[in-house]
Amino acid sequence: MTSRKFVALLLVGAATVATVPFAAAQTAPATDTPPAATSDDTTDGDIIVTANRRSENTLNVPVAVSVMRPESLRDYQAAGADTLLSLSGKVPGLYVESTTGRIFPRFYIRGLGNIDFYLGASQPVSIIQDDVVKEHVVLKSNPAFDIAQVEVLKGPQGSLFGRNTTAGIVKFDTAQPSATWQGQGSLSYGSYNSVNADVGVGGPLTKDGTISFRLSGLYQRRDDWIDNTYTGPSDDGTVPGKNVMGGYEERDVKLQLLVKPSDRFSLRLAGHIRDYTGTASIFYRGSIKVGTNAVPLSFDRGVVSYDEAQNNPQAYKNQGVSLKADYDFGGATLTSITAWEHASGYSRGDTDGGAAANFGGVTPNICAVGCGESQGRLRGLDQWTQEVRLASPNTGRFKWQVGGIYFDARDRTEFDQRSFFLTNNSLGTTPNPNNFVLLRNINTSWAAFGQASYDLTSKLTLTGGIRVTNDTKSTTLLLHPNFVNLTVPAGVPTSSYACGTAQYCRLSDTQPSWDVSLLYKVASDVSVYARYARGFRGPTVQGRSAVFNSAYSTANSEKNTSYEGGIKAVFADGRVNVNLAGFYYNVDNIQLNGNDSNGNGVLFNGGKGKGYGAEFEIEARPVNNFRVTAGLSLLHTEINAPNVFAQVGAAGGVMSQTVLNQTVRVGNNYYANINGNPFPNAPNYNINVSARYDLPLGGDNKVFIAGDFNMQGKTNFVLYRTVEYNADGNYELGGKIGYAFGKYELAVFARNLTNRKNLIGVIDTSNYRAGIYNDPRVFGVMLSGSFR
Repeated sequence: MTSRKFVALLLVGAATVATVPFAAAQTAPATDTPPAATSDDTTDGDIIVTANRRSENTLNVPVAVSVMRPESLRDYQAAGADTLLSLSGKVPGLYVESTTGRIFPRFYIRGLGNIDFYLGASQPVSIIQDDVVKEHVVLKSNPAFDIAQVEVLKGPQGSLFGRNTTAGIVKFDTAQPSATWQGQGSLSYGSYNSVNADVGVGGPLTKDGTISFRLSGLYQRRDDWIDNTYTGPSDDGTVPGKNVMGGYEERDVKLQLLVKPSDRFSLRLAGHIRDYTGTASIFYRGSIKVGTNAVPLSFDRGVVSYDEAQNNPQAYKNQGVSLKADYDFGGATLTSITAWEHASGYSRGDTDGGAAANFGGVTPNICAVGCGESQGRLRGLDQWTQEVRLASPNTGRFKWQVGGIYFDARDRTEFDQRSFFLTNNSLGTTPNPNNFVLLRNINTSWAAFGQASYDLTSKLTLTGGIRVTNDTKSTTLLLHPNFVNLTVPAGVPTSSYACGTAQYCRLSDTQPSWDVSLLYKVASDVSVYARYARGFRGPTVQGRSAVFNSAYSTANSEKNTSYEGGIKAVFADGRVNVNLAGFYYNVDNIQLNGNDSNGNGVLFNGGKGKGYGAEFEIEARPVNNFRVTAGLSLLHTEINAPNVFAQVGAAGGVMSQTVLNQTVRVGNNYYANINGNPFPNAPNYNINVSARYDLPLGGDNKVFIAGDFNMQGKTNFVLYRTVEYNADGNYELGGKIGYAFGKYELAVFARNLTNRKNLIGVIDTSNYRAGIYNDPRVFGVMLSGSFR
């Protein structure tokens, strides 16, 4: 064990040990009412979650749920960090990354996710924002702001939340309209002229409070801070210079209106708008050195040498409207949720990390098979959802709910892959004219579901749920320069091409999802549970491959069967909350993503996969004025596919990375046997610790110091094992020191305090050895507060 791992584990252990005397000293009965808003110097109440689509004390919920508080989110995002990517590792089992900037986050829970960078890619983690599912990857990137609570539900959630939740869901709840005036917000300014303003305010519009509103806004920006030092020719007008990329501007607003004409009936209308411009992910060509995964000491995040892609611009707009209606009949409540989302935009990137600019330098002969850039443009996406649910009151021994949902998403997606070839070691200037396509994707789904729970005794509760879902996807090639016949690339199993060489592909599947659980109340503040669940991720079509005249690659539905058990406890008058869970899951027909001979993404079913591990969380106030939160996850994942091979990055028949799996050569391409390998982006451990100490000065005044720490264990970034394409021991430290007066705070802060350079992603096509890295250190000042 390295010294860093030892120190991190020691921090978690110290946090646990510090609470033991208080846990043993006294216990308090849990209540069924939601806790009032608390400041950092008050005793905590119960943790209320909505994992079962109703507000419940987490002690009564037989599933692992992690909760993030809004004050923690403000700290993570103080430097203008992406509101979703910044959540990675902040609770056990959650990992978030992107190779496409701020418009394409990829979520993983307990190691299960999807590394596919296709705009139409499906993920096994669903994002729910204010009761509306965000299925498309661009919709998943909608920032979370003016947040009341974030819940991470782990394991299959198909019974109540549908398909594509085989790993779990991340649920964001915005602060709601209220009959009294309330507000919260934070404003920060830091290095690189970084700005983060997250504000929400609401109150009554009528004297009796029957009509109320909530207006929320987010503004984030950062100056360009990365230099492009390229000095050669460029065919697309790329202009190098100082500080030409790395910046962004995020503008978001949300308005909610709540109408309560009676005690039985409520209507909430919400609308939001997003306008984002920024920089796609930066690929640092040649930053990964052969024979090691260590980041070179000389590596500089502030310098690239790009000959194309016009400095990696991206821009997206999104609008959405939802209407939620609730009517209480007395014996049951009827809920209807209608929602529409629209998005459009583009992202452009020098995906070879400046290979042409560095030809003959960092990696000789890199352009022997062509250098290029790629662009993805979402010309228009429309998503409609309609859900209806009927639920019993949250009282009595028997509770139930039934419902149905219809989902319809349609988009037109454009891909442009510009390839240039070298002649006599000089850069070509003519792009391949065939590498442009326009696709139409349609995804429809319907489902019917039900759940019931029954108190077998005063201490033992049985819960079960079932859902039947149909998921249908189709892709049509609308435009291609030559409309040539699509072909199946060499070296890829034909099972990955269910539609053959057709320009129209349709896949459909109907599958059940279910869960059954037992929860036993050992005491009023201690419960144990066991859960058995099954979920599925629908079939998928990867249409981007038509860029290279390759047939659409496909994958059939994957099914995840999960076994989980855990303990939840509250001690010391609510001062200590502890959660411990163990899990094991099997995935059949696991959907994986590799590459074909063109370096293009290819979907395939990789046989079976499994994962098992344990998670521990504690939130405690061992003494007055001191709060500590800690989490630990341990994870093992494994692909069980003896005859499945994934393509290895190579050029001209030469591999420039050290592959640890058995490989076979087909022409100039290499393929590695991935049997027994871990899932990509599945850290074998994760540690998160945060703490805050307040020093009272009298009255409502105090000074405080706070910090947070996160460390991730060994993480493989690709399907095959290498020496280079992984990270082990990535960590970041954040902190702030400030002055609090009443419910307001003024502080100085630092994110990535040690200026740690973490490798967080790779581009493994060809021999680019291009890495993606975390943000540099940011210092700043922040003003935050709330009123009610």
